[in-house]
Amino acid sequence: MRIGIDATPLPAQPVGAGVYIIQLIRALATEPGAHRLVVFAQRGRRDLIDTPRLTGVEWIETPDLSPARRLVWEQVALPALARRAGVEVLHSLHYTRPYFLPCASVVTFHDMTFFLYPKLHTFSKRVFFPLMMRMSARKAQAIIAVSKNTHRDAVRILKIAPDKLFTVQNGIGAEFRPIDDPALLQACRKKYNLEQSYILYVGTVEPRKNLPLLLRAFARLAAQGSDFSLVIVGRLGWMYEDVFRLVESLGLSGRVQFTGYVPAEDLPMVYNLAQIFVYPSLYEGFGFPPLEAMACGAPVITTASSAMRDQVGDAAILTPPGDEQALYEAMDQLAHNPELRRMLSVRGRSQAAQYTWQTTAQKTLQVYQWAILNR
Repeated sequence: MRIGIDATPLPAQPVGAGVYIIQLIRALATEPGAHRLVVFAQRGRRDLIDTPRLTGVEWIETPDLSPARRLVWEQVALPALARRAGVEVLHSLHYTRPYFLPCASVVTFHDMTFFLYPKLHTFSKRVFFPLMMRMSARKAQAIIAVSKNTHRDAVRILKIAPDKLFTVQNGIGAEFRPIDDPALLQACRKKYNLEQSYILYVGTVEPRKNLPLLLRAFARLAAQGSDFSLVIVGRLGWMYEDVFRLVESLGLSGRVQFTGYVPAEDLPMVYNLAQIFVYPSLYEGFGFPPLEAMACGAPVITTASSAMRDQVGDAAILTPPGDEQALYEAMDQLAHNPELRRMLSVRGRSQAAQYTWQTTAQKTLQVYQWAILNR
């Protein structure tokens, strides 16, 4: 197979779908077999994927474009590039594909938030993505859903035919593991000024992640005399100002630390240093951070909704979305029960080990073959 991969949606600071783009291409490049990857990537983003240098990959560099201009480029320029490159199948990794294509098409849907929680997105995204996702679902030979939950939502909302919708779960990188190197851990603690005991959140600072609930629950924990701090790792999304204002109004300025975006090489150590990991997101198509935290040995509290319930199984404490009392009680329980933290750490590592990028790549290759045969 000659496989085209549209990696142009990759942002400068990859999280979520950006991690998927990087790790899937790397895993596909190392899979044996008679296939050749042709990767379309913006000039300034190729090095985010191609490190270390990948063999067996043909790179077609595209202009560095703003997100809006890239979507226009996808419709106008990408089909001609795919034709000239002679690809048999084009995999669009981020919700949308060109309307016209000279080859078979596979599209990945990461979640259905544009339909289920439109108010959590900017107005332009609310208008554009539902329209284009419906078109992509209709035109593509195959759709990949990154979790069982996204599969269920896609069938219910978009009425996608079962024979063209495939569940291919994401993986967790091998770099997420327990780290037993005191010097490395101490250097990371110093670099980010991390307290000795902290509760960790990792994710974009935006409404969907439900950070106000976490802050209010943490304020109650702090009021009971807990010596834990709260570390919030992630880039600032839209409407982040409300989160900062809430920190001030709750009197938590000295107890809550915002690190901003933490690069991939440091993130496993930040997880390793945490005593508790909390992820109160309202909805996820696939929640990377809870599994990354588990792989590193951090005990996890997350939401009993969407993809998280399927992913973490019985290896985490699950609380109802929006339930401040339940979240506070779970945090208080873990803060005062080292034995429970150890038990969840062991279970979590076992649960996270089920998710590998090589398995994701192998199943994705099978989808490509199906799409070509059913064009």
